[in-house]
Amino acid sequence: MRLAAWGVVAAGVAAPALRRRLRLRPPVVAVAAYAAPVALCVAVRRSRARDVVTVMLNMWAYIAMYEMPNDDAEALSRRVRIRYPVLVDRALGLGELPGVRLQKAFSRPEVTTPLEAVLVWAHWSWFLVPHGTMAYLLAFHRERFPRGAALMYAVFDVGVLFYWVLPTAPPWYAARSGAITADPALRRLMVEHGEMFWRERWEPLYSFLGGNPLAAMPSLHFATSLMAALLLTEVGPVEGAFGWTYAITLGFALVYLGEHYVADLLAGAALTLGVRRAEARFGPLVARASRAVAALEARAHA
Repeated sequence: MRLAAWGVVAAGVAAPALRRRLRLRPPVVAVAAYAAPVALCVAVRRSRARDVVTVMLNMWAYIAMYEMPNDDAEALSRRVRIRYPVLVDRALGLGELPGVRLQKAFSRPEVTTPLEAVLVWAHWSWFLVPHGTMAYLLAFHRERFPRGAALMYAVFDVGVLFYWVLPTAPPWYAARSGAITADPALRRLMVEHGEMFWRERWEPLYSFLGGNPLAAMPSLHFATSLMAALLLTEVGPVEGAFGWTYAITLGFALVYLGEHYVADLLAGAALTLGVRRAEARFGPLVARASRAVAALEARAHA
């Protein structure tokens, strides 16, 4: 049983990396990748190290799901929705896009201000916040980790499905395509600051991290940061204050920098709250599945 489980883990690690070379279909990659963290829980006894690797395998599966729509960039560009979030945000902004309004009020042409630098780094820090929250729970509140990880990574795994069903362009893409006309034009300030700060390292760094430029609705940046704030609030007031400060700052940054619409943030918030509400209904089912995996683990190590 342990040998078979390790085989499933190996297949789940290999499938996303080799999908283009082997021309694997997306359902095959998804099943293989998401089976890997479950198989690891059979192959290895429970420990903090196993918890960490299980989360890493789940994120490896998520990254594959996030990137695969862009494997055929031309086909994705034909499917992408551009207009509807523009119309929604224009209504929310009373005739003008909130992102355009913010840039007109605070930005300066061809200059990255100190405020924008702070917001860009808040955006880049997102890569640490959801997983850092899980690491904090694992290290200092381990009893809260299983539930926290289930909620956090459910947001990732449910949210990525929308990128397949409803691929939606972010504001900067809509501006380049002519769907957003503003004077001055909407800028993508993250790229401007990135090119200035990282110089020749920016292009390879961005190409590595930007696996799917047409995955904006809902904003998983905001959704997962909101989930982190909710989970940290349950731990204590200091942790909660940190979580909410970051989530609010990031939400402002995403709109100001031209990375997301307000509509994307609202959809991300709805996703997070929906996952929280679904806990009551699906929690017992997840608990039964967890006990079944634990039983397999016990048999494998008997």
